[in-house]
Amino acid sequence: MKLLIADDHDLVRETLAAFLVAEGMSIVDTVASLDDALKAMGASAYDLVLLDYAMPGMRGLAGLAEAVDLSAGRPVALISGTTSRDLAEAALKSGAAGFVPKTLGSRAIAAAIRHMVSGEVFAPIGLLSDEAPVTGDLSALTRREVDVLRGLCRGLSNKEIARDLDLQEVTVKLHVKTLSRKLDARNRTHAAMIARSAGLS
Repeated sequence: MKLLIADDHDLVRETLAAFLVAEGMSIVDTVASLDDALKAMGASAYDLVLLDYAMPGMRGLAGLAEAVDLSAGRPVALISGTTSRDLAEAALKSGAAGFVPKTLGSRAIAAAIRHMVSGEVFAPIGLLSDEAPVTGDLSALTRREVDVLRGLCRGLSNKEIARDLDLQEVTVKLHVKTLSRKLDARNRTHAAMIARSAGLS
């Protein structure tokens, strides 16, 4: 997986890049401005480009539109310290593959990236008016299902959750299926977002 991160904050850019490489993403290039991002995109094909909403050259969503035009159909997403429903909806209407708040944990960001690279659209539950409503009730979950859900919130795989909880991987898979049904979650990422909205961490 080849990624480009464009963010003018050195610490954010380099820390996120290092984490994503450690998560198995083979190439993570970084730049500090929209102009540099567009140059990099012109020279190489990326599986996903992440653009900081507030970095130099973006001019609001105009910079996103430029990058989307240049991407030849490959996903471009916004990453932002500013989180609002209006901004998320406007970004998606402008062609973004997703809207990723910087307040998300690093594992959640990695999961969001994989989600977008696979062709799906990503935005945190509750930010978009057309997202499925948060109808799940955590009180309906068993203690073990809550334990598994905490693992999902941390971005762990079924194998990692099984190891942490001393369970069989097939048992964890069954718990994920059951708790997702109880929470009315479309997938494990959605289940984790519902859990965070309900205050579980």
